[in-house]
Amino acid sequence: METSYLRPFCETGDIRYPLNEIRYRSDDGRILEVANPFEKFSTDTVARLKGLFDKRSGSWKPVDRSGVWRYREFLPAFEPFDAIVTMPEGNTPIYKMPRCAEYTGMNSLKAKHLGCNPTGSFKDYGMSAAITMAKKLGITIVACASTGNTSASMAAYAARAGMKSIVFIPEGQIAYGKLSQALDYGALTIQIEGDFDKAMEIVEEVCKQRNLYLLNSINPFRIEGQKTIMIEMLHQLNWEVPDWIIAPGGNLGNSSAFGKAFAEMVLTGFIDKVPRVAIIQAEGANPLYNSFINKDHTLHPVNADTRASAIKIGNPVSFEKSWFTIEYTSGLVEQVSEEEIAKAKSRIGIDGIGSEPASATTVAGCKKLVEKGAIKPSDSVICILTGHLLKDPDYTVELHRDELYLDVTRETKVRGKKKIVTDGFRNSPVQVPADVDTILEFIKKNVC
Repeated sequence: METSYLRPFCETGDIRYPLNEIRYRSDDGRILEVANPFEKFSTDTVARLKGLFDKRSGSWKPVDRSGVWRYREFLPAFEPFDAIVTMPEGNTPIYKMPRCAEYTGMNSLKAKHLGCNPTGSFKDYGMSAAITMAKKLGITIVACASTGNTSASMAAYAARAGMKSIVFIPEGQIAYGKLSQALDYGALTIQIEGDFDKAMEIVEEVCKQRNLYLLNSINPFRIEGQKTIMIEMLHQLNWEVPDWIIAPGGNLGNSSAFGKAFAEMVLTGFIDKVPRVAIIQAEGANPLYNSFINKDHTLHPVNADTRASAIKIGNPVSFEKSWFTIEYTSGLVEQVSEEEIAKAKSRIGIDGIGSEPASATTVAGCKKLVEKGAIKPSDSVICILTGHLLKDPDYTVELHRDELYLDVTRETKVRGKKKIVTDGFRNSPVQVPADVDTILEFIKKNVC
């Protein structure tokens, strides 16, 4: 097999860069991707690899246990696989969601919960691959801008690899559940004035001037790791392709990775059709949605404003790559309101699994697309839940106490001017006197 290389995204010419050259853009400023020189596998090879993936699933070797490195035949850029940094990540479950199905109008609905990763979000798939490449390159210091999940994942994997990490976060715009992880894993955490997009602008320039290794999704090896999310999902489904994949849209790295995964799996003969991908954005952070409805591939950044902090991004790095996924899968883009996100999140909770707010955009988007007739109730749909419930516990408590605000101010009591009204399931704590008889009577009236 020809060696993998870097090239400008969707470039069909001879512009290529070696894998060991640290760069994130082409000479003319375009973002890069890893070009894996795959060809169509024979029927016997496909059958052999599927059997091998099954066998590795029962192995205790870290390289096989990982939901990234189990599928290393689709990751030739990292050969030889002698510097792998794994926790191990992946192996995230696919759940049936009966209450969410009823809520969205679907006959049945499933969710793949990427929040069941070591650091609680989908970022671990991509970070395992990117930190592995950093180790192969001899990197000692890595950096990222983050609304929380990237910083947590990068800090953890850098610590495992013996590297130092630097995190740039927008001041006051990161959930404490995520900030606590970056601090605990030893990252130098720098809070800046401004939003994520400003932090991204700064970190890219700092990495250029100080020769630090940038680990946002502009890093093409992040996308290589994240594409295994879809390979793992199809493996879990016994290679039966669903009708729809619904994913949140923030910096659009996942959206990009999913399209790349499907394109390579079709090329090699693993699947003969692709699911349609629906990307869901919050109304307050919707540049891709605006582009989609205006049929305009030009990125027009917005000033992001949403309580779904993981997708509070107005100038997404992977905008161009996500358009490939939309077109390749005949996909679409939808937006949902803060109220719709909150209602959907409460329904995910009563299915017994929970998620951070950004994940709930998928269930909210599914409901909206069913109502519009884009998705049929009989379609097979998998919603991608990207982060764990405990990533943003404040949001959950505020939702259930009916204290959810867009412009939240926390003092001794939560206050705000822009109330997010929701008729979703709420389960507020109650205050009862510390008396056994009173408590028993209360339980009798309210539970038994």
